[in-house]
Parts: sequence; C-alpha cells; structure tokens
Amino acid sequence: MYRFLKPLPSRLIGLCLVACLVILTGCTPFPVTASSVTHLTLWHGVNPPPNRDVLQRLVERFNQTHPRIQVESLYVGQGDQQMPKILAAIVGNAAPDLLWQAPMITGQLVELEALYPLETWLDASPLKEQLDASLLESMQLEGHTWSIPFGTNNVGLFYRPSLFKAAGITTLPKTWAELRQVAKRLTIPAQNQHGILLPLGKGEWTVFTWLPFMWSGGGELLAESDDLANGAVPNSRRSGGKSLQQSDASVQVANAGAIAALSFWQDLITDGSVVLSSPERGFELDSFLAGKVAMQLTGPWTLAQLDATKVDYGVIPMPTQVRQATSTGGENLFVFKSTPQRQQAAIAFAEYVLSEAFQTEWALGTGYLPVNLRSRQNPAYLQYVAQQPVVNVFLDQAQYGRSRPIFPGYNRISDSLGRAIETVLLGKASPEAALAEAQQRLDLILQR
Repeated sequence: MYRFLKPLPSRLIGLCLVACLVILTGCTPFPVTASSVTHLTLWHGVNPPPNRDVLQRLVERFNQTHPRIQVESLYVGQGDQQMPKILAAIVGNAAPDLLWQAPMITGQLVELEALYPLETWLDASPLKEQLDASLLESMQLEGHTWSIPFGTNNVGLFYRPSLFKAAGITTLPKTWAELRQVAKRLTIPAQNQHGILLPLGKGEWTVFTWLPFMWSGGGELLAESDDLANGAVPNSRRSGGKSLQQSDASVQVANAGAIAALSFWQDLITDGSVVLSSPERGFELDSFLAGKVAMQLTGPWTLAQLDATKVDYGVIPMPTQVRQATSTGGENLFVFKSTPQRQQAAIAFAEYVLSEAFQTEWALGTGYLPVNLRSRQNPAYLQYVAQQPVVNVFLDQAQYGRSRPIFPGYNRISDSLGRAIETVLLGKASPEAALAEAQQRLDLILQR
C-alpha cells in the first residue's frame, strides 16, 4: 500500500513544521528574565518581631507563586516613626509601592494625591463579598476606596491570672469602679508591683488605647450640628466617608466623656495603682511579662508573643462606664500611584492579602482577627479559637468596636488629644484644663 502514497510537497512540509513549532512554543513558558520581573517594595511597621517573621513567610510564598512579581518587605518603624519617612518619600518621588499602615493616615495621603484608588478593582472582585462589611468604613473617603484591611483587632485588657489569684481576686472587673478597686488590690509597692500599666506619650498608641474609655464614658470626637442643637449623642459613622470639611461634623475633644475618661486615668494614678510606660513605648510587654504589672491594654496581635513566653495570661473585655466600647484597630494596605504595570502588580498582591489562605495563616500566626469571613470559618482557624479561647473576647466585643475618624484632619485631633493625655498623666494639668487647651488649639487650626 505504501507505493500508492505520494511524497508531500516541500511547501506543505514546511507549513507543518512551522505549525508544530508554534504549538510547541505555546506549550512552553517563556523564561522569566530580570527585565520581565516587576519589583515592588512594601513598607510596614509590623510588631512584635515574631509577627514580622510571619509576614516575611507569606511574602516569600507570594514571590514563589508569582515569579513575574517580586515583593520586598521592609520594616520602617512604628506608626509615628513612619510618617516623616512616608511624607519625605512622597515629596521626593520615592514612595513605596505598598504601605502597611493605620487607616487614619488616609486623609493625609489623599490630600497629597499619592494613592491609587482601588474601587474599580475591588467592586469587580469576588473578594469584596468575603470581606467583613464593618471594615468598609476604614477603607473609604469621599466616594473612593483607598485601601484594603490587612488584619483587624480591637483593644482588650490583658491580665495575669496568677497575680489575681495571689491577691485573692476571683471576679474579673466589668466596670470602671471595679477596675479601680482591683488595680488597688494588685498594687504591692514592696514587690514593685502595680495594678496596671498606662501608656505614656502623645503618640497614636496612647490615643488608640485611651479612646475606648472616652467612648465608654459617653463621649464622641465628632459632634454633628443637628445633634449638638438637640443635645443627642451623635453617631460617629454618620459622616459616611466624607472629609471633615465636607461633613456637618464639628470636633469636640473637650466633651463630657473625654473628661470622665481622663479623670478615671488620673484617679488610677492618684491611687498609686499605675506604672507608666517608657515614652511612646506603651505597646511593650516587658513589665507585664515580668509580673511587675498585673494588667495592660493591648490586643490580639500580641498572642503569639505571649504564647512563646509561656507566661499565664487572660483577657478581660473593656470595662464599661456608660456603654460598652473598644477601639477597632488593625492596619490597611495602601497602593501608591506609580506606573500602570506596578499598580497592577500591587493589586495582585492586594488580592493575595485578602484571600482566605493569607488571612487564615496571618491570623493563626499573629493573633489578628481575619478580615475574610471565610477565614473565620476555616477549620484550622476554628480549631485555633477552640485552643485559644481568649480570641473569643475580641470576636465578641468587635460589635462594640469604634473606628477612629477617617478624614484629613484626624492627625491634628490625635496630636491634640495625645498632648492632653500626656499632660494629665504627668500631673501638669487637670483633665478639664488639658482638654480645654486641646479644644482651643484645634479650633484655631481647623479655622485656618
């Protein structure tokens, strides 16, 4: 039968060879060369150090699965230390591609036109439906989405059960009055032991851990004009992502709740129940771990560090005065304006951060609460919560969490409040006088 076959024309043979070459080329990935890789920088202030190790592992995993995008993770200090660097980098046209920071800086960065808006991408992404909707407030300003949540948390009162037991305390404090009594009983000067550590300084950490007391005392940072006229307590979320200048809200730092909160901290100091942290170091746990203080304000991001030390600890929901309240914390991920190629690469990393896999591992490794709702139902995370029941304190009180205002003027409010708190803690002024001065300073600044 072979003798009936005619040889194929040379032209047809050539076409077949070309077709085969095209098919084979399509099945073989193009080599990744240095020039085809997009290198991104991620600035962050992740703390404590073990949490940085978790972040580095996750970044390396992204780099392994995205050979054409390589992210370099750089620790650039805590929040207050970061801001001068961030602002200088923006002015010098040397900003990072990605930034891990508290969402309260959104207004400043928007004013500087430094951020790449994310709503077009996020609105079209299935990840939006998996996101905890209560966190949208921290992402938005003036109708745009400027960041995504990296992880969320809130403030609780950590305590040392062994010290409570030694002092004969069997009931955990639920109110301010009970907290004051317990702090007195836990203060033993002969052993250099104090009931509670309070953060000294005028930075954001001090304000962040003090605000739950102001809100619990019935105070509000922003009072809307109609509510002020009617004497009602305003809703801090009513501004709907507007800037201070565009909303009907006015700044009221010298409110009754703020005075009550600062007076309570002053009472704890007068009782001798307080040891103050080193300046701007209120997040450090050294005294708590050493048993020199029985209680300290912090959050779930410290769980991994505490577990590694093997010390005994527990968590008390924030004690209340008028109402339950805590500060919602956590950092967001910002994408800076650059080139379309770098921005799209940064969005690929943002998708990775919001994913169930990332959020589950980040939560398991650091103690942060997952922002992806699927992560909270992930079997590994449910097992973690069962083994780490203190996490339920933060999950349960999240419904009472309050977000710090997102608008360009927040840094001015925080600075004025921080100065007032520090002044009172150092015994240089009364709560009323310190807050009145803060209000006067803010009135002049915001009028200008």
